[in-house]
Amino acid sequence: MTFTAATDRLAVAREIYATLGLYDPKRAPVDLDLTDNTNLWGMPPAAEATLRALAVSSVTRYPSLYASELKAALAEYMGVTPEMVVTGCGSDDILDSAMRAFGEPGELVAWSDPSFAMIPIFAQMNALRAQGVLERADHQPDVDALLALRAKVLYLCTPNNPTGAVMPREVIEHMLDASPGVVVVDEAYAEFAGTSVVELTHRHDRLLVVRTLSKAFGLAGLRLGYAVGAPALVAEVEKSRGPYKANAVAERVGVVALRDDRAWVAEHVALAVDARERLAAQLRAAGFRPLPSHANFVCVPVAQCVAVGQAMRARGVAVRPFPALPHVGDTLRMSVGPWPLVERMLGAFLEANREVNG
Repeated sequence: MTFTAATDRLAVAREIYATLGLYDPKRAPVDLDLTDNTNLWGMPPAAEATLRALAVSSVTRYPSLYASELKAALAEYMGVTPEMVVTGCGSDDILDSAMRAFGEPGELVAWSDPSFAMIPIFAQMNALRAQGVLERADHQPDVDALLALRAKVLYLCTPNNPTGAVMPREVIEHMLDASPGVVVVDEAYAEFAGTSVVELTHRHDRLLVVRTLSKAFGLAGLRLGYAVGAPALVAEVEKSRGPYKANAVAERVGVVALRDDRAWVAEHVALAVDARERLAAQLRAAGFRPLPSHANFVCVPVAQCVAVGQAMRARGVAVRPFPALPHVGDTLRMSVGPWPLVERMLGAFLEANREVNG
């Protein structure tokens, strides 16, 4: 992930924004894009039918203040009450809002590194300090080092992006017990792992579990994220976001997907898991050592990953390079989807690797 900073700035601009720029992935369009870990099987059918049939009034009128209908559907899906749910414009909106809600300027946001690259950016945007702590060689967090920072906001991602590793529940519980601040657990890929710590929100009032409808539910373009936590906790996140932030079209489609499309979602989660395991097996058969993944992607070490990625783009296929990943080295992260697409990607990868690395 790269950001291009502006060189000419107004004198009235905030100093903490001096080194911030706009997100610039530098990605030319390709025929097959496997960089974003979204659902490549398409929209759930009831959600698609609802989108096509929506009345014009869904666009011409303001949405509900705080997405009450969507909250109710999410609460039923997660097994909690609506007052334990807050919605956002994607899960990254929730993460940004949580930092704004709980961090005073100058306080610390900590995370296990590597992880979601936007965390230090959101911290800087909210005038907070940011510090990553290098994960252990087994791709688990360095718990003692993280807790020693006494961070106001502690971010954990499970399954982690980009490694795909899952954190054991007892590790998260220990950090909840020992951390002085809010613990944010990002479960964007939880459906593919079949695990969640959302039930811990009933016992820990400083736990915020962040989820999304962008991955397993196939609604990335509608930007629907949400979080579950104690009512008093999510109320503070709601304050930091403000009203009318979930648009009416997204809310209506999201409600229908949660109500009527769960069987479709479960079926395609299973297909993604099968494709993930098939891809990992074929990579191993070709002599590579992909990292164990519990998400809808596979991260595979490969020398000169940027050059290999560029050679794949020349073949019309895009995956995400991660140069110098800690404890691993150069890697490529490959999203999965329908097997014919994955098979095409694998062929392009093997050809590109031979071209670059011999």
